[in-house]
Amino acid sequence: MDKLFPSPSDFEDKLFPPKITLRIKGKLLLLDRPWVMGILNLTPDSFYSGSRFLGDEAFLLQRADKMIVEGADMLDIGGYSSRPGAKEVSLEEELSRVIPAIIAIKKNNPGILISIDTFRAKVAEEAISAGADMVNDISAGELDKDMIRTVAGLEIPYIAMHMRGTPKNMQQMTDYGDILLEIAKYFAKKLEDFNKAGIKDVILDPGFGFAKTLEQNYWILKNLSYFKIIQAPILVGVSRKSMIYKKLDLTPEESLNATTALHMAALINGANILRVHDVKEAKQTVILYNQLYS
Repeated sequence: MDKLFPSPSDFEDKLFPPKITLRIKGKLLLLDRPWVMGILNLTPDSFYSGSRFLGDEAFLLQRADKMIVEGADMLDIGGYSSRPGAKEVSLEEELSRVIPAIIAIKKNNPGILISIDTFRAKVAEEAISAGADMVNDISAGELDKDMIRTVAGLEIPYIAMHMRGTPKNMQQMTDYGDILLEIAKYFAKKLEDFNKAGIKDVILDPGFGFAKTLEQNYWILKNLSYFKIIQAPILVGVSRKSMIYKKLDLTPEESLNATTALHMAALINGANILRVHDVKEAKQTVILYNQLYS
C-alpha cells in the first residue's frame, strides 16, 4: 500500500480528530464537535417524500424554524434533485427556487448558517450574495469548470463530494480497484487544485450512493477514518438513503431508526458533519456520542 494512504486499520483508534476551524464571511468558527446539517430540498421529486416542498414560503420557514429549534447547526438548501433519474432543471428554475428561500430564511433567522447545494457556479455566486455561507457541490467542480474559481473568489468554505459521471449515469460507474485508495487520491488531487485556486476551507463528502454499490457504501462507512489522512473535515450524508432502505426492504419513510444507527457509526468513525432529514434525532445522536467519546 502506498505510504501516503495507509490501511484502514491504522486509523481504527483515532477517534479524536484535531480541532478544525472554518472561516465564514469574516468569522472564525470552531468545528470542535460534530455538526448537524438539516436538508431543505426545494424540489418536487426528492427521493424522500418528507423533504419535498416547493413554492410555499410559510411552510419553508416553518420547516426551517423547526430544524433550528431542534438544534441544526446549518441548513442545506438545494433546488436540483440529484437522485438517479431526476429531471433536469434549468439554471433559471434553480435560481427561482433557492434565492427567495435563502433570503426568506436569513431574514427570519439571520444567525443560521446556510449552504447552497448546487453544482452551478452562477447559482453558487447568487446564493452567497443572497445570504448563503458556503457551497455544497456534488461534483467537486467537475460539472461546471467555473465553480472552483467562483468559490475561491467568494472566500467561503467548499463542500466537495466524490462522484463519478453525473446523477444520470453514475450507477453504471461503480467499478473500482481499491475504492478507499481511489477516493483518497481523488480528494488529494482536488485539494491540491483547490489550494492553488485559493480555496482555504474544504469539507470532504465521500458521496454515499453516488457511483457506489450498496456494499461499497458500507465499506466506506466502516472505514471512514481512513480519509482522516487527508486532514480535512468529513461530511456524511446517509440519511434515509437506498443503502438503508434497500438493505432492510423498507421505504425511505420507514428508515429513520436505521439512519440513526448509521449516524452513530459515522460519528465513531470520524464524521464531523451529518447531513440529515431529521435534525432532532441526529442531534440526540451527537449528544450521546459526545457523552461517550468526549
